[in-house]
Formats: sequence, C-alpha cells, structure tokens
Amino acid sequence: MREVIVAVTARAHQAVLDEALPEVEVRLLPDGLDEAVFVIPAGEPGVTEALPRIETLAVVQTLSAGTDWVEPYVPRWATLCSAVGSRDVPVAEWVMAALLAPPARLLDAVRRPEWEDRRPGELHGQTVLIVGHGSIGRAVEARLAPFGAKVVGVASRAREGVHGIDELPDLIHAADAVVVLVPLSDATRGMFGAELLALMRDGALFVNAGRGAVVDTDALVAELERGRIRAILDVTEPEPLPAGHPLWDLALAITPHHAGDSPQADERAVEFAVEQLGRFVRGEPLRNIVRDKML
Repeated sequence: MREVIVAVTARAHQAVLDEALPEVEVRLLPDGLDEAVFVIPAGEPGVTEALPRIETLAVVQTLSAGTDWVEPYVPRWATLCSAVGSRDVPVAEWVMAALLAPPARLLDAVRRPEWEDRRPGELHGQTVLIVGHGSIGRAVEARLAPFGAKVVGVASRAREGVHGIDELPDLIHAADAVVVLVPLSDATRGMFGAELLALMRDGALFVNAGRGAVVDTDALVAELERGRIRAILDVTEPEPLPAGHPLWDLALAITPHHAGDSPQADERAVEFAVEQLGRFVRGEPLRNIVRDKML
C-alpha cells in the first residue's frame, strides 16, 4: 500500500483514522497541508483557501452533504466527494418537526404562554411538496407516510414518481407545505423568488432545510409581512442571520443551520470519510463523487 498524508479536522477524527488505517500518516489541520493527499475540511479558517496551492492534493472529502462552500477552492487535479447520506436522519426529523409543530399549535404556545383555546389542525391529508427529492427528500417522504400526508416530489430531472424542476410553478399552488432541500448551485441560486413564492397558496408553510441562498430573502420577507404564507427555516441568506433582521420576527421559527448536525450524523460522516480513505489507499473507486479530477 502507498503512504498517504491526511489532514483532518479534529483530534477525535485523527484517532479514528489512526486506528482504522495505521499505515496512513495522519496530521491535524492546518498542519501538513503542503504535503496533503487526502483532506477532510470542515470550513476551518484558512484551510479551504489553501486547497488550490496543494500540488499533492488528490481528494477532498467533506463531512457534509452540501459542498457549495468548498467547490470554488478545489483544484482541477483533485476529486471532490461529499458525505451524502450521513445526515439524512436528523434533517428528515427536523423537517418532520417543522411540519408537525404548526398544526399542533406548539409554536403558538411557546410564543404566547397563555391558557387560551387554540384548535389544532392535522398533518394528515395535507399535500407536502418536497423540492429536492434526493436521499434526504426520500427520508422525509418515508417519515410522512404514516401521517397520511400526500407527498409530491420534485427533482432536477423528472423520473418515475418524481416531477422535474420545470414543473414546479404548476405544482406549488396545490401544496399545503413546501419543503426545500435543493443544494446551492448556479441553477438553484435565488430560484424561490417573488414570482414563485407568489404562487404559493394562502396559509401555506414554507420550510427551508437546504441552503439559504436558494431563496430571495427580500421576496420571502415581503410575503411574510403580508401574512399570506408562513415559514420555518434552518438556513437563511445571509448566515449568520444578524440580530434585528425582520425574519426573526416574521418566521415561525429559525434554527442556526444545524438540522443535520446531530452527534450520530457526525459519527456517520467520519466513518464514511474513513471508508473513503481506505478505498483511496487500496486504489478502489470512490463514492459520492461531486466533481472528478479534470486532469
């Protein structure tokens, strides 16, 4: 086996890699970057910016499902891989909480702790439009099935049982809830603008657990100010959302982009990175390739 120098994100990750692959030299970020072959970044200051200067770099393996934050820095001679699948469970559970809380009037009870009649609604029978029907979207759909909700899936391209993104304007008005899970790209940036949001039915719930920049924030604020739709957000544009921003008062709830960050998901992501490193060392095909090397 060939020796590989690896830069990892935390001492705990280093221990896991050392135990699983003792033949590999493991170093802590940011040390060892100049000689690194397989890098596992997690957004540490200065690390992503250093990637284009690493001539030995062969693989960048993220611990996140989304890779938009690192894509501009991965040089053409390196392969970029994601941890898609490792965070499906907590994101899907967060989405379920977002869909269940409003009809149960739980958020009203938190905001106004008073003994007053708040008749609940039901998730049963509602139409939930999932925009971004990948592994997380499928996990949400599976969890919605026992609740009797109707799920309509939308993906970048149509396939059996799933609509294409070009059909979204014709589908969105029928939805009681719109769940956004699309990754950020040139094609999705700002896709939920004023025109598309205006097509949502009155009283519909907008749930974003994908990326904040796929939504035009000003357009969302305008719709929420009218009181026509409601929103629960895990992601915003900008991030962090500054104090005093109108979304804090207008949205039913906002969490700080942490839907996928359960300890169990972190463990699965690291385990996947270890598996990927093993494949690389053995010369086996990598999984979850977002962008292959261009040389």
